[in-house]
Amino acid sequence: MDKKIAIVSSGVKSAREAKARLKDRYKTVPIAEADIIVALGGDGFMLHTLHKYISRPVPIFGMNRGTVGFLMNEYRVAGLLKRLQKAEAVKLHPLRMTAKTASGKTVKSLAINEVSLLRETRQAAKLSIRVDGEVRLPELVCDGVLVATPAGSTAYNLSAHGPIVPIGADLLALTPISAFRPRRWRGALLPQTSKIAFQVKEPEKRPISAVADAFEVRDVVQVKVEVAKDISLNLLFDHEHNLAERILMEQFTS
Repeated sequence: MDKKIAIVSSGVKSAREAKARLKDRYKTVPIAEADIIVALGGDGFMLHTLHKYISRPVPIFGMNRGTVGFLMNEYRVAGLLKRLQKAEAVKLHPLRMTAKTASGKTVKSLAINEVSLLRETRQAAKLSIRVDGEVRLPELVCDGVLVATPAGSTAYNLSAHGPIVPIGADLLALTPISAFRPRRWRGALLPQTSKIAFQVKEPEKRPISAVADAFEVRDVVQVKVEVAKDISLNLLFDHEHNLAERILMEQFTS
């Protein structure tokens, strides 16, 4: 294999030790010269790595040195170059969030997993939801609401009882968090071409934060979400642990 690799790790001891072992065994280059990045850590570190190098679309092969490791491959020192050569690529498009705050500021950010709107105080959030310019839900009273990508559908979205979305389905999950009214609304599956807009009602009484993965904007009054088709992220997976299969199997896990 003639691909040049760079290795990065989270700050936890197991990840740092794994990085040292791999660098002792394999020739590596700086990030700027790499054809493939090997990321050692958990899912949080993978998201951090994807965000950090989002402007440089280098394929990333993760190995789990964290807790869950849903976006990671199994950690092994031996046979890394052969694994990279045979790895299957998964292309992801992040969500683009555009949030307007109560002070009039416009803030943009990208999310690989989800964009969440969350209440800031004891008062329930009160929102209206538009899809492609049409009001679909005039009023949602809730703890919050989120829009998840297929890759993120097994994360916060699943914890909020949202649907698992297979990779390649070209769908987004729109999921309420503890909906109070309408009480029986369970969310919606939307085409990835959808442009979703949330309008915050009574923002002074019911302040809301918008969160794109780990990036938070406080006191928002309007949030727009759409898929950033102009940005592609490339993850590499072992054939036996490919992301599409993992997401599919999550639907059969008790």
